[in-house]
Amino acid sequence: MYILKNALRSISRSKGRNILIGIIVLVIAVSACVGLSIRQAANNVRGQTLDSMSVTAQISFDRSSLMKQMGDSQSDGSESGEPPEFDKSDFAKMMGSQESLSLDEMQTYAKADSVKSFYYTLTVSADGTDGFEPVTDEDTSSSGDSSDSSDTTQGDNSKTAPGGEMPDGGMMQGGGQKTGRWGAQGDFTVVGYSSDDAMADFLNGTCKITEGSMFEEGTGSQECVISDELAAFNSLKAGDTIKISNPNDEDETYSIKIVGIYNNSQSTVTSGGFMGGFQTGSDPANQIYMSYTALKEITGASAQNAAAAAGEETEIEASTAMREQLSGTYTFASVDDYEQFEQQARALGLSDDYTVSSSDITSFEQSLLPLENLSQMALYFLLVVLGIGAVILVVLNIFSIRDRKYEIGVLTAIGMKKRKVAQQFITEVFTVTLCAIVIGSAAGALISVPVTNTLLESQVSAQSQSADRRQQAMGRPSGEDMLAQDGMQLPQGGSQAESGRGIGSQAVNYITQVTSATDFTVLLELLGIGILLTLVASIVSVLFIMRYEPLKILSNRD
Repeated sequence: MYILKNALRSISRSKGRNILIGIIVLVIAVSACVGLSIRQAANNVRGQTLDSMSVTAQISFDRSSLMKQMGDSQSDGSESGEPPEFDKSDFAKMMGSQESLSLDEMQTYAKADSVKSFYYTLTVSADGTDGFEPVTDEDTSSSGDSSDSSDTTQGDNSKTAPGGEMPDGGMMQGGGQKTGRWGAQGDFTVVGYSSDDAMADFLNGTCKITEGSMFEEGTGSQECVISDELAAFNSLKAGDTIKISNPNDEDETYSIKIVGIYNNSQSTVTSGGFMGGFQTGSDPANQIYMSYTALKEITGASAQNAAAAAGEETEIEASTAMREQLSGTYTFASVDDYEQFEQQARALGLSDDYTVSSSDITSFEQSLLPLENLSQMALYFLLVVLGIGAVILVVLNIFSIRDRKYEIGVLTAIGMKKRKVAQQFITEVFTVTLCAIVIGSAAGALISVPVTNTLLESQVSAQSQSADRRQQAMGRPSGEDMLAQDGMQLPQGGSQAESGRGIGSQAVNYITQVTSATDFTVLLELLGIGILLTLVASIVSVLFIMRYEPLKILSNRD
């Protein structure tokens, strides 16, 4: 108690010095509170969202492993001291050797305990006929007129024989068509859904039936829904019948009844606006939706009618059947279930050649980039402020100890142990520091949210502009031209805005605001900072006090 009373009296006697120390600690406390609040907000948004969000995932072939195998193969076959040469034929053969998962295999992995539900889609590339044509624009037409094959964009010159140079993905040919192991890319993309749950665009409201009705779930009837743009372009209505053809065999046609027409609220990607002449089948307006069962009947009939041909360069045998791709989607109740799924799928027989990935997790991580960058900057700023503040406090304490050297000599001369004197000085520093920390915490808590949101806004703007520049350099639409089609619901703590483009052509909903920042964790961290500053500043006091000899101090008083 004596030490505390003596410390308080000493504080009152040296008001100027202690006020200066208090101001310095106050600035440190406010800065630390804002920095810690930013980092805590980032952690809260991440943790709360991951805990509450449902996740979808897909199983795909591990292409990175394939490329590594190819690199190792080329390195082994190259001469010493010479760089390996890229062999397109070997690459095509390796790509052609990969096998997609069958529906039975996908359903086997869906039996994992972590899987909440499973649905799948079948995607087919198809051509139109004389009475049914894809939506195009004037830019595409003009660009096609300027090419050597203006009248054959959808003709023979654009539909290279099956087994082209780049299998399973293909390469761009003249006229904007894509060929590969599965054949030519057609005018339309026909998607068959296993269930209503698979139709995400209709469930989230992006697409809405405006005429007629949706086809029955699981129906085998040859029924479909088309976009209102496509319907208007071809003067079609619900109840009419359309005819599509196999891009690899124009004589192979199929009739499908239109039972509904839908409107897509998002902007479409015109065929001439993406990477200078992309396929019309990639335009959302040219997508046709139907039941998986019904579409499987078409692909089954096409497979029965198919002939086989070998690519001229790859020598890979490819079928003239309609190009198709099966995709399975697994849904999980939580991120933890998703993280457990891969291990469970391996136990059920999933090969190491395949990998599990989630676009939901990827999109969420992208949305956090501005906040994570700001959090990293806040950490660096906090370390700098603490470092500078600690140095200033040490210097001030050195001068304070030198000025109070005679006081230290008197206290030790009258019998007070040096340990007690050091405790008094530590108490003084801690008292001043604690008061400044309390005031600084209150001020920091008030300004942390508006400061965080202001800084976050600038980070989002910078991230969005950077993403837009990358997209424009690739010839893709910027964030202002195309918005994200799938939103994400956040808990209290943050909000999102459709404000940029991310990796590839996916729009990113960046988190743009936080609604809470300072919490009990931040206050405890601030208290820890106060104790740390006190210890750092007190070390100097203890060292000087322990070195001083009272008789020398009193005999050599300046």
